[in-house]
Amino acid sequence: MPEQIQSIISNLRGFGVKRLAMLAGIAILVMSVIGVASVYLNRPAYETLYVGLDRADVNQIGLVLGEAGIGFDVGADGTSVLVPAGTTAQARMLLAEKGLPTSANAGYELFDNVGSLGLTSFMQQITRVRALEGEIARTIQSIAGIKAARVHIVMSERANFRRDEQQPSASVVIRYAGIDAEKSAMSIRHLVAAAVPGLSADKVTVLDSNGNLLAAGDDPSNTSAARTLGVEQTVEAQIGDNIRRALTAYLGPDNFRASVKAEVNTDTRQTEETIFDPNSRVERSVQSVRANENNNQKQASTPASVEQNLPETQATATEGPQSSSQNDRKEEITNYEINSKKIATVSNGYTVTKMSIAVVVNQQRLMTILGKDATPEQIAKRVADIQKMVTSATGFDDKRGDVIDVSAVEFIDGLDGEAIPQAGMLDSIGQHAGTLINAGAFIVVVFMVAFFGLRPMAAALTAKATPALTGPNFDEVQRSLPTPEATANAEGAAVGALPSSRPSPAPLDDLRQRIRPAPQDRLARMVDLNEERTAQILRKWAAQEVAV
Repeated sequence: MPEQIQSIISNLRGFGVKRLAMLAGIAILVMSVIGVASVYLNRPAYETLYVGLDRADVNQIGLVLGEAGIGFDVGADGTSVLVPAGTTAQARMLLAEKGLPTSANAGYELFDNVGSLGLTSFMQQITRVRALEGEIARTIQSIAGIKAARVHIVMSERANFRRDEQQPSASVVIRYAGIDAEKSAMSIRHLVAAAVPGLSADKVTVLDSNGNLLAAGDDPSNTSAARTLGVEQTVEAQIGDNIRRALTAYLGPDNFRASVKAEVNTDTRQTEETIFDPNSRVERSVQSVRANENNNQKQASTPASVEQNLPETQATATEGPQSSSQNDRKEEITNYEINSKKIATVSNGYTVTKMSIAVVVNQQRLMTILGKDATPEQIAKRVADIQKMVTSATGFDDKRGDVIDVSAVEFIDGLDGEAIPQAGMLDSIGQHAGTLINAGAFIVVVFMVAFFGLRPMAAALTAKATPALTGPNFDEVQRSLPTPEATANAEGAAVGALPSSRPSPAPLDDLRQRIRPAPQDRLARMVDLNEERTAQILRKWAAQEVAV
């Protein structure tokens, strides 16, 4: 076996049973502390699975997740279930297969337990509204930051003796954390309005769990004032971008500032126009009439004489005047259609009525471009050139009453109003404080265990074995104590030998003689250890001396 292993085994044997038991207990305790600390400090982060559950649902969900081997935790309020991050989708799919949860925000599954026998139209309508409320609440809870939601919908009712139909309305109560409540409320209003037939967004009221009103009434984003303000901001931003693109390549991004104020007209206009074109004629209809008339007139006349007065006398008629006429008539009527065009224009856009532009240029940059010896006239000329450039880039119009002003001034060093503040070191430390504390605590625990537990144990096991301070046995004492022959020989050698010829003891023997205790000390130790054996040794010594 290697020497180190032999030394470890010998040291373990020298400790004794009690010390070995203490070392084993310390080792078990150290390993337990390290294991518990590693599990506690490195446990996975939990995220919410469901909230607002009943106790029965929480118990059933816990049983299902435990059987599937998915870790879970129950919130302090006892109505929420949390699972490790990354297992939310798997847990929800597993619970959906089991039909859980069954009580929170019931949706269209309500129809699974509704029988058609004996179900009135009123019950069907109520079940439909409940299902719709549950489905909308589930959708709202899927939005990031929304912890819980409850929806109430009032559907429109039709009555025979009601002239005006009641419009549907809805109210939503949400519990949120870490989001902009007002923006989320506007999104929720449009979501609910789109999910309910005939419901408008202004009929949806949104509150939070503390009773604060988040959104109600008309949508402020759809008002004419808000629309005009949004259009103005868009136009100003676009014109400012045009100025920056035109001047950045010449002056640099930090050597000028531009401010734009635009007045826009967003009124809705409808124009109807009818245009007639007299030069374009189209025959629409032609009517022709022809008439031929022939007239012959002949008259017979009776002469005036005495015979006319005689009775029974017939007067002879004579031929009177004759006349004849012939008339030919032709009539043609042509109807022409004049070309016309009708134009109806509806404008929902905007028009810029007035624009004011102010540009400030860094004078130091112009001095760098023109040179240090630049005169004020040269600077003014360069400013005029920049003004022409800005005029072309922004669509400046004098007839509209636009105003533009370009000035060259000295900028303050280090002042940048458009710089985005970066998060400092304290902010970063605050964001990761929990992770840093866990990591530091684990490192401290491991260091203390290694320094105060494993290091001394390893040093004790690898140290070389030291001789135990035990009393000498009988043979060692006999060999170590001087005898008369050895004493006589030692004296004769000391007398006969010269000082110069006396051999010097080896260094190792000299060290052993120094370390070895005196005979008197060893005798006293022997008496303390075993008096009987010491008495036997003394008797033998006395017997040897008497015999001599």
